[in-house]
Amino acid sequence: MSALTAVLYGALAVYLGGWFLGQWMGNFSLLLFVLTLVTMLYWLAERLRFRPARLAAAAELEATHARRRDELARQGITQVDGDVAAARDKLLAQPWWLDWTAGLFPVILIVFLLRSFLFEPFKIPSGSMIPTLRVGDLILVNKYHYGIRLPVVNAKVLDNEPVRRGDVVVFRYPVDPRVDYIKRVVGLPGDTVAYAQQQLSVNGEPVATAAQGEFYDDDGLRYTPMFGEKLGEVEHRILVNPRQPSYFGPLPKHFAFSENCRYNAEGMSCTVPPGHYFVMGDNRDNSQDSRFWGFVPDDHLVGRAFFVWMNFGNLGRIGPFH
Repeated sequence: MSALTAVLYGALAVYLGGWFLGQWMGNFSLLLFVLTLVTMLYWLAERLRFRPARLAAAAELEATHARRRDELARQGITQVDGDVAAARDKLLAQPWWLDWTAGLFPVILIVFLLRSFLFEPFKIPSGSMIPTLRVGDLILVNKYHYGIRLPVVNAKVLDNEPVRRGDVVVFRYPVDPRVDYIKRVVGLPGDTVAYAQQQLSVNGEPVATAAQGEFYDDDGLRYTPMFGEKLGEVEHRILVNPRQPSYFGPLPKHFAFSENCRYNAEGMSCTVPPGHYFVMGDNRDNSQDSRFWGFVPDDHLVGRAFFVWMNFGNLGRIGPFH
């Protein structure tokens, strides 16, 4: 078993090393599920076989020692050299390969359950959600807000709250589901979303905005006009330059339900199909979102983002957001 455990840890090291070096794309949910399953098997083996065997060996050692003392006592020998306590402790000690597998099972199980059904941490990698979220923000995502989903396969088994306009959601990128994205929900199933001349409209109604000065981008070293926007019941801030023309590339890529969208020199308009959502970044001029690659299927949703729990460069960022 020690050799098998060493092989398993070696395979884990190779997988993590290749993931870190960019040789392949990792799947943390699947990895955590496999680790939970493997450590559970070791934990069961420890409880049902290995630990009872160690206890039986220790009991046999103590019984043998007691019989020897009794035999020597019958011969009139009362001073017996040797102490079985050290030997007994050695027999009962858990070997390293069980300590690093069965011993870790409770911790890995708790992490797996918390991450799969309650809250999952994410790190903001880009500026597409500025000013709401900044690069380096460590956020929490509510995994059960929209319903309970099975881990790994992401199949919903229980509904909860519906998705609402204005929600900030984490989802699996439709172009490459191995990658997680974060954007704001703009359009629900059946909505017609238009973005023309830097103005967002939903179902023919322009979304109200109000100027809120300028935002200074520390990374880009420039100021960008900032506006307050209200989507549904959610009030938040966006960055958009009204003087910058809408641009979606020379020809938008084909994507599922692309026939629901129309593009022209002024902008675009899409009707959201059933079971899908239209999402956009709050940094409207610097966000790759549904305007470019299409709609987000409901089964791609991971959860609703709601709290910045750490930003090592700016502790003032900690707190809830809209």
